[in-house]
Amino acid sequence: MFDRDLWAEIFHSIKKNKLRTFLTGFSVAWGIFILVLLLASVNGMKNGFVNEFKDDATNSVFVIPNSTTLPYDGFEAGRRIKFTNDDLKYIQGNFKEDIEYITPRFRKGITAKYKKETGSYTVRAVMPDHQKIEKTIITDGRYLNENDIDKKLKVAVIGKKIKEDLFGDENPIGKTIILNNSTFNVIGVFEDEGNDRENRILYVPVSTLQRLYKNTDQINSIVLTYNPKYSLAEALEFSDRLETIMKRRHRVNPEDQRGVFVRNYAEQFSNVNNFTMMLTAISVFVGILILVAGIIGIGNILVFIIKERTKEIGIRKAIGAKPSQIINLVILESVFITTISGIGGMLFAMGLVKLVGKGINSPAFSNPQVKMSTVIIATSILIIAGILAGLIPAIKAARVKPIEALNAD
Repeated sequence: MFDRDLWAEIFHSIKKNKLRTFLTGFSVAWGIFILVLLLASVNGMKNGFVNEFKDDATNSVFVIPNSTTLPYDGFEAGRRIKFTNDDLKYIQGNFKEDIEYITPRFRKGITAKYKKETGSYTVRAVMPDHQKIEKTIITDGRYLNENDIDKKLKVAVIGKKIKEDLFGDENPIGKTIILNNSTFNVIGVFEDEGNDRENRILYVPVSTLQRLYKNTDQINSIVLTYNPKYSLAEALEFSDRLETIMKRRHRVNPEDQRGVFVRNYAEQFSNVNNFTMMLTAISVFVGILILVAGIIGIGNILVFIIKERTKEIGIRKAIGAKPSQIINLVILESVFITTISGIGGMLFAMGLVKLVGKGINSPAFSNPQVKMSTVIIATSILIIAGILAGLIPAIKAARVKPIEALNAD
């Protein structure tokens, strides 16, 4: 294996047959290059789809009131449905076994001011459970708690972008900001993995904001997470049941798709998961085709190489070379060429993916990478299979009688 003369002969053969060496190496390198780009692209799309859900619990359900589109029970179409605190209590009391977390949402646009800095943002009034549903990450201070809700305290948790806009490098915890004409104490700073818009939101107790707006009990929507033990079928059955009951409660036509709208992330996440699984299956199938094409290419080139060296093989046998030595010579040369080419194609593709991936900033396509172990396994398979493809003609050539080999064209 590590015979100096043997390797000197292999390098001499490679140098003498540059075109043949290039074709063999290019076949391997190109196959690995395309395979890495394919797998990285599929992973980029999968990551993009998954990122759409990373800032919300995947078992989230949104119950949203809207305007009716169909007349029902004496009411004309176009009636605006409004939710109140009683709707929240009704769901909490009638779906105890179905619900994990639940919170109302009461949303208003506000102007926030701190010292000389001013900005326009959205204030979202919620309950403590909202942190679990929205996957809000507290980076400083704390989130809202039940005491804030019960005592209707004027406290706020601000997004990191608001902190940057209003406070700069100053620590906002404990500072007072003015929201419209009311003063609030900043108790926390959060970060949301969704997008910049989500990081420009302030969270305040829902009871506080309702009190400030003429003691209203109105809420814009109800957000909850269903029992995490539920299967997809059970989750969909729950959301359908919830929609039916809420429509009945507000006298909305059962066929009306807008009066009371229930959006269940379970179905969306299931569709995305099925699609990503399909993408993975397609990439694996295409990857296999690429490997097979590479194997066929290597095998054909090796057959040509052996045929081209038939006279050389005859001379070697005539002077006493053993069949195993001839096979070893051909296979080692192929191993060297395919290994170097495979590693080269892999490194070039990985470098290109890393370079291009840095410049891509799209919600639908994110972090287009592929596991190194996957690429190494694929490269090894291509090299080994290619060698095996040339092993049979190498053995056949080694068995040829010297006189027949010397008389071959």
